[in-house]
Amino acid sequence: MKVCIIGASGKLGQYMIQHCLARNFELTGVCRAESVEKLDRFKGKIEIIPGPTNDPDVIAKAMHGCDGVLTVLVPWGVEGYATGTAQAVLDAAGPGTRLIFSCGWHITKDGKDVYAWRLKALLAVFGPIARLFRYADLNDQVEACRRIFASDKRWTVVRGSDLEEGESEGLPVWSRHVGDAILASNRTRRTDFALFIVDALTTNMLVHEAPAIVSCKSSSALAALEREG
Repeated sequence: MKVCIIGASGKLGQYMIQHCLARNFELTGVCRAESVEKLDRFKGKIEIIPGPTNDPDVIAKAMHGCDGVLTVLVPWGVEGYATGTAQAVLDAAGPGTRLIFSCGWHITKDGKDVYAWRLKALLAVFGPIARLFRYADLNDQVEACRRIFASDKRWTVVRGSDLEEGESEGLPVWSRHVGDAILASNRTRRTDFALFIVDALTTNMLVHEAPAIVSCKSSSALAALEREG
């Protein structure tokens, strides 16, 4: 399988590279030119195409011949960076290309998610401040996902809980809606977030789904397993 990782130089991207290499995938990656050196330890194992991830020409070149594309949707700045990235990926993808996008729990596919007051308060405070200082625009990620959800391409949007570093705890569990009891612990190892994204490439039941994930070893996941019997 040939896979493209868009946003390869970040922490999540590097974990995705590791999981893809463990599966012997052929890899290409896109990252900003100033970040290429972060991937020096993967030299000879992945083809790096430097450039902005919202550049359609860069994305089309990187995705050429790929069976799957893993995209980190980052709402940098206030000029629609995440939306531009998502649109470039959708435009370059063939009808059978498997597309996996990553984002946070604040994204909702059908409006049925129920958010804790802490998350709503964080978004209410951080969102305007980030936009004021032109650091990030959370609405950009919302618009990016709206376009993905409207597409007929073979997409999955993986919504991550709060992330932490540490050794893998295994493939996370998921639910369709934030607020479901299984997700209550709201924690996932970053390496396992990447593992779920990579695993989704070959999980057909996740096509056109927006799974919200949590660690399989979290207390809420273990409690759900016990309830099921």
